[in-house]
Amino acid sequence: MARKALGQTLVDDGLISEDQLRIALQEQARLQQPLGKILINLGFLTESTLRDSLSETLGQGTVDLSSIAVDAAALQMIPRDFARHYKIFPVALDAELGRLTIAMASAHDVVALDQLRLRLRSQFDREPTLVPLLAGETDLLDAIDRYYAYEFSIDGILREIETGTIELQPYALQGEDYGQPVVRLINALLADAARGGASDIHFEPEPAFLRIRYRIDGVLRQVRALHRSYWPAMLVRLKVVSGMNLAESRAPQDGRITLTISGREIDFRASTQPVTHGENFVARILDRQRGIFTLDGLGLQEHILSELKLMLARPEGLILVTGPTGSGKTTTLYSVLNHLNSEHINIMTLEDPVEYPLPMVRQTAVSDAAKTTFASGVRAILRQDPDVILIGEIRDQETAEMAFRAAMTGHQVFSTLHTNSAVGVLARLLDLGVLRDIMAGNLIGVIAQRLVRVLCTHCKKAEPADALECRLLGQSTEMAPEIFHPAGCKHCNFQGYKGRIALMEVLRITPELEQLIALKGTAQDLLHAALKQGFLPLAEEAARRVLDGTTALAEVSRTVDLTGRA
Repeated sequence: MARKALGQTLVDDGLISEDQLRIALQEQARLQQPLGKILINLGFLTESTLRDSLSETLGQGTVDLSSIAVDAAALQMIPRDFARHYKIFPVALDAELGRLTIAMASAHDVVALDQLRLRLRSQFDREPTLVPLLAGETDLLDAIDRYYAYEFSIDGILREIETGTIELQPYALQGEDYGQPVVRLINALLADAARGGASDIHFEPEPAFLRIRYRIDGVLRQVRALHRSYWPAMLVRLKVVSGMNLAESRAPQDGRITLTISGREIDFRASTQPVTHGENFVARILDRQRGIFTLDGLGLQEHILSELKLMLARPEGLILVTGPTGSGKTTTLYSVLNHLNSEHINIMTLEDPVEYPLPMVRQTAVSDAAKTTFASGVRAILRQDPDVILIGEIRDQETAEMAFRAAMTGHQVFSTLHTNSAVGVLARLLDLGVLRDIMAGNLIGVIAQRLVRVLCTHCKKAEPADALECRLLGQSTEMAPEIFHPAGCKHCNFQGYKGRIALMEVLRITPELEQLIALKGTAQDLLHAALKQGFLPLAEEAARRVLDGTTALAEVSRTVDLTGRA
């Protein structure tokens, strides 16, 4: 019955014809083999097409083993002979949760799963959790042969390089030759950064060494220092996988890398920059699983979330998200689009560049090569019958005018702007040449935000606030509150912080505020009127987060000005 359903699904999807299915079923009756294998042997389907179709039919995840970044710890959990016998490949290990992600040709091979659980029991403190993903049988056997032959831990690869038995010759790195340790070293570093929760990885050449740093929770942290002689071969490999010109070393270049890490595809937006001691290489890690949240998953306070949902309830107008670079504006906008996304509306975006692909959303990258700007892009999008439009950034008068024109013609428009606060948007839009009357009638609201690190719950320590801290937090020195400070432990990698949250102020433009904007009120007038309506400034939200122990005063002070409260 299940085989019949698979065959019919393939026909319904237009992947094979009724005649091809009939031939395959006759061969199946003769050879007593799985239908999928027969379709591949007959040349009617490729393994990857069958894998994706099985995934859809069975509701099972898939993995492409041809572009996987190997997890060295997972590889050590299953011996090669066992992997070949049961056609299992270890993809990723989460030791804390006792979870092993594996690739299998058949995710319902009960015997293989039982034997694996039995083998792993002695290596875990609890019953191991297995997460099976579908992979093509040929791809799986190739991966076992390819990856088990080599060392994939960063330290192991570096030891291999230091022995001097393998020369670091850049010209040998064009293919996926895992005999070359540099190929494995680059994959291992990129995978390590992604698994460690980094948002960026920096390769920085110095006169005598190469510095490697990860940006984790908004702060750069050095993780490795390698001998300078490693860098030429490493740079060539990075350029090859990101599609850059190997011969160009005097001009900046951009590229993109895609790797399968822990069973899911992760993109890296790469760039090079010529510097004093060679070429600097930085890769932004674009992990869809980490980068896109639901609105409720942003961790906002109830009153802020309520105001935000009220703003989204308006069918037309402009909503702006403001803040400095790296303050999470894109994450907030993607979360909003994710909230609105349905088959009943047409969402179109203009981005520079497209960071995360969203299902059903028509996304366009602003491109110098195609001579597409934000302003010209909006003109083109308006002819595509959109309901919701996202403009990556309002940078100039023309883009600002087009954004408001789209809002005036019955569209819900989202964009970002660089200002220090929500009320600061008024001055910035006036500076860009937007008329007050147009602004007053079409601006739905403004979200200003910052990202701050969260104190590690395992090691944070409480101390009474001193006089200055009390002034900054607006508290009495006579009843000084206890506030928390970072300490550092193994859970947070001895940083004192783990993860980040968004601090937001949400200014919803009510009819009273619209009138004030139209009557040439100043930003200060706008702030006073908003405060009377219950608006909570960023400083208030920041102070509250310090007092409830979520973050530290020193961390908040890096991004939010609390001196106005002193």
